[in-house]
Amino acid sequence: MQFAEKKHAVILIAVLIAVITYLHYSTVEEAHEYHDIYREFYYIPVLFGALVFGLKGALLAYASISILYLPYLLMTWTDQMTTEANKLLHLLLQGFFAVFSGMLIDRDRRHRNQLDKERYLAGLGQATAVIVHDIRNYLITILGFTKRIQEGKGEGETALRAIRESALTMQGIVHDVLDFSMPIHLKPTLEDFRDTVRRACDSCKAKAQEQGVALTVELTRETLPTQVDAVHLERAIVNLINNAIDASDKDQEVNISVSPDKDHLVIRIKDHGSGMDKETLDNIFIPFYTKKSSGTGLGMPIAKKIVEGHQGRIHILSRPGQGTEITIEIPQSPKKRESWNS
Repeated sequence: MQFAEKKHAVILIAVLIAVITYLHYSTVEEAHEYHDIYREFYYIPVLFGALVFGLKGALLAYASISILYLPYLLMTWTDQMTTEANKLLHLLLQGFFAVFSGMLIDRDRRHRNQLDKERYLAGLGQATAVIVHDIRNYLITILGFTKRIQEGKGEGETALRAIRESALTMQGIVHDVLDFSMPIHLKPTLEDFRDTVRRACDSCKAKAQEQGVALTVELTRETLPTQVDAVHLERAIVNLINNAIDASDKDQEVNISVSPDKDHLVIRIKDHGSGMDKETLDNIFIPFYTKKSSGTGLGMPIAKKIVEGHQGRIHILSRPGQGTEITIEIPQSPKKRESWNS
C-alpha cells in the first residue's frame, strides 16, 4: 500500500473513532440502547486498522478508543455494578478482538510473503532453466561447426551460416530478457499507423512463405496519424504475427486488418490454426510460459508491455481447433504523460 493510501486510511480510522465517541458524549446516558449500538461501532475502526496495518494498527486504534472512551465511562459511572461491568467487559473484548484480528492478519501476510518469495524463486529457476537450455543448444551448434571448420570438414559457407544464425538467435534471447526485465523507453512520434503495420507484415512475409502460410493484409485507404513508438510497436506486432504463423498449418491464412474505432485504432490478427486451450490462454502473458519446443516465452509478455505502454489494450479470443484472434487497441490521441517509459 502506498504512503498516500496509508495516510487516507489513518484519517478514516481517526474520523470513525472521533464520530463514534462524539455520539457517546452527545447522547444522554438514559438512552441506553443507543450507547450499546455505539459501542458495537467501535469494532469497525479496530478491524479497519488491523486490515490496513496489522496488529500494530489494531492496537493503536484500540488505544485511541480507550483514551477517548474511558473519560466518558468515568463521567457516567453509576452504582449499578452490572451495567458498568458490562461496559468494561465490552471494552476488554474490543481489546481482545484487536489483538486476535491483528495477529491473524499479520500471520496471513507473513504466509503470503513467504509464498511470494517461493513463487519468485521458482519462477527465477524456471526462467534460468529456459534461457540456459536455449542458449546451450545454440552454443552446441556454434562449437560443433567451429570444430568442423578447424578440422577442415564440411562446407565452410554452410558452417558460417549456421554459426551466424545461432549467434543471432542467442542475441535475440538476450534482447528479450533485457527488454522484459527493464523498463521499455518509448519515444513516440507522429506516424501513419498503416505504415507501422505494413512494415511489421513485410518482416513476417519470409517466415510465412517458408511455412506455406498466406498473409492477407487489409488496411484502410485513409491515413491514420497517431503518436506511437513505431519501432517498439512494430516489434510487438511482429511477435504476434509470427505466433499466428507458427500456429497455422500449411496453406492456411493469417489475416491482419487495421481500422479506426471511435478514439482507438484497432489491429486484428486472426489465424485458423490449432487454437489454444484454457490453460494456455490463462497463462499466455506469464513470463517464460510456453508450450513451444523453442523460445523463451517472453514474446507475448513483451508485446503486452509495449501495447500497454502506449496506453492500449490487447485481447485474445481462442478456442481449440478454431484458431485465435488477437485484438490490439491503440488510442488515436493518447493522453499526454510526463514520461512514456513503461
